[in-house]
Amino acid sequence: MSWLFFAFSGPVLWAASVHIDKYIVEKYFKEGSVAVLMVFTAIIGLIALPFIWIADQHVTTLPLQSIAVIVSSGVLYMGAMYFYLQALQSEDASTVAPLFQSMAIFGFILGFLFLKEIPTSIQLTGGLLIIIGSVILSVQRGERRHRMKTRLILLMLACSFALALSALIFKFFAITDEFWSTTFWNFVGNAIFGVLLMMSAANRRQFKDMFKTNPGAVLTINGINEVVNLAGSLGTRYALIFAPLGIVQAIGSTTLFFVLLFGILLSFFFPKISQEEIGGKNILKKAVAVTLVVAGVWLVNR
Repeated sequence: MSWLFFAFSGPVLWAASVHIDKYIVEKYFKEGSVAVLMVFTAIIGLIALPFIWIADQHVTTLPLQSIAVIVSSGVLYMGAMYFYLQALQSEDASTVAPLFQSMAIFGFILGFLFLKEIPTSIQLTGGLLIIIGSVILSVQRGERRHRMKTRLILLMLACSFALALSALIFKFFAITDEFWSTTFWNFVGNAIFGVLLMMSAANRRQFKDMFKTNPGAVLTINGINEVVNLAGSLGTRYALIFAPLGIVQAIGSTTLFFVLLFGILLSFFFPKISQEEIGGKNILKKAVAVTLVVAGVWLVNR
């Protein structure tokens, strides 16, 4: 089977996951706090810890200073997902997903500051295209004038910065120490974030109420979502064995196209599951913006 199949499995499955996230938020967290949804992610990481330790008992031998920094990476990742889910509460999936790509800009900055990586002129051009595409997506038409979706921009900038910083920390320690050790303590950070969320009485009450009303549905949908994410990640990593990193990352940027495509299909055939803004002007705007962002990501990864 061609490596291209595995390379495209990532963006296709990640795009599906974005819409699953949107469905969960719309169905169970439209009015409540999305913080409760993060508890499920923390639980998944907590469940994985003993299995990683059984497979490699050296994961607990890292220096305490390294452990503390890696744990902070896990906390940052969870914080990023919190901002992302808040954005999904008020915007459709095809508007939110492309704004993730601003992470590439923060990657430039952090790479320059901490890894002494200097972007080329082509990469800077790509970064500019990402910014332009993101701005187009963040502007909506009002009754008399266009207005900027300031809340959306701030949420996704915070999300992208936290993800970029988390990825920088993970990359450094995964290379200098060991992949599974880094993964183990990253999951510990996820679990700590979940514990902090559950210290809130309001979150505990909402978590309990959710299980009373829809325990099977919530667990099933979240379980499927985790499997979809994992399968996409494994497919992309497998493709890296056979193809250059830059090529696989460029293919990964097509996630935005699949998010838009799935959104249109769901709106036409399963409107109760997902509702995208599919008017002619909205589709054209999103298509132009997504094209600019994907082109920018491709240039960044050259």
